[in-house]
Amino acid sequence: MNLILDTHIFLWAIATPEKLTQRQRGEIEQPTNRLFLSAISVAELMIKASLGKLTLTFDPKEAALASGIETLPFTAEDASRLGALPFHHRDPFDRMLIAQAQSLGYVLMTSHREFYRYEVKLAP
Repeated sequence: MNLILDTHIFLWAIATPEKLTQRQRGEIEQPTNRLFLSAISVAELMIKASLGKLTLTFDPKEAALASGIETLPFTAEDASRLGALPFHHRDPFDRMLIAQAQSLGYVLMTSHREFYRYEVKLAP
């Protein structure tokens, strides 16, 4: 399965894995799953760090690659889905991740309940 990690899931996996559910850990550790960190999540982390809302002690891209998580660009095709997304959730980073998962047909792993209101594949 191609699995995009929501930003908080990526942070938990790298820095505080005890916050992940047993099921999330199982999917992340499943060797047949391909894990992805979206450029959207990297942008979100960098913006929050620059605003002082988050302290990063590691480079997200380097940490992802060192952990076997591939990086994923956000394309114009991904962005084109944003116009059709209903406003169940207003966080622009989350909406972009949802649009990207829809565009690619990938599964998205998150702990946000609002995501279930969208037509997007979510990891159990």
